Amino acid sequence: MSFNSLQDILKKASNTIPVKISIAVAEDKNVLEAIKSATNSNIISPILVGDSEKIKKILSDIKFKVNDNAIINICDSQLAVEKSVELVAERKASILMKGLVSTGELLKAVLNDKFDLKKPGLLSHLAIFESSYYHKLFGVTDAAMNIAPTLSEKVHLINNSVSIFNKLGVSVPKVAVLGPVETVNEKMGATIHAAIISSMNRRGQIKNCIVDGPLALDNAISKEAAEHKKISGEVAGNADILLAPDINSGNILYKSLNFLGGAKSAAIIVGAKVPIVLTSRSDDEKSKLMSIALAKIISE
Repeated sequence: MSFNSLQDILKKASNTIPVKISIAVAEDKNVLEAIKSATNSNIISPILVGDSEKIKKILSDIKFKVNDNAIINICDSQLAVEKSVELVAERKASILMKGLVSTGELLKAVLNDKFDLKKPGLLSHLAIFESSYYHKLFGVTDAAMNIAPTLSEKVHLINNSVSIFNKLGVSVPKVAVLGPVETVNEKMGATIHAAIISSMNRRGQIKNCIVDGPLALDNAISKEAAEHKKISGEVAGNADILLAPDINSGNILYKSLNFLGGAKSAAIIVGAKVPIVLTSRSDDEKSKLMSIALAKIISE
């Protein structure tokens, strides 16, 4: 099945049996509001791990009722995180979600060998966007995790993103490796990486996708801009995935699309054996709901 909009993802996620989601240190109002929306939309069934007294107080404040057996009382943050991760490791939950805990503490537990959740490669952040200025859903990676990815790490980012787009019905995603210009410039490391990665794809070292770069953002998403600069190829103006040079540019692009471009988004951490939802306080309720829906589609 292919998805033409985030609403399609939400609809699909709402029309199947709810899956269990494990929330680490769940005493966070913003997170519990998102869980309430996702539960009411028939997407998930929550397991809330954390300080039960605080959790129940928030649940009362937001008028959200859950069964008592859906709350696991662990007041120690580290132990709560480990229990949440253990639940997905034992397949008692299909999705992991960050609550009132640092991203680093959560991912440290995910990467702990005793839970066996790590797949070969790298964990990375992928955001799926829907914009009125673009003709299809597209992804941006990495806006939140990998600070200055090396050449080999960028290959992992591509592979992670391609695997998600395959699950969304895009059999051969088109990947634009972004840079400030379309030509290789030895003073701009991003353009060198882009050229090498594109060559690796042509030689079959990066599979199941079509890669081109360096491409400036306008040429990656606008056929008109690409034609004006005489840039041809299958990716130009038609990219499914945008690979940012580093976290600075990725994060700026992510937030510009949301706060200036009016785009809608859903985002998850990929590269583990289960999808991980990390919502930001700046994300609106719709974005958080979409992120949980995306995680459910991926988990299936």
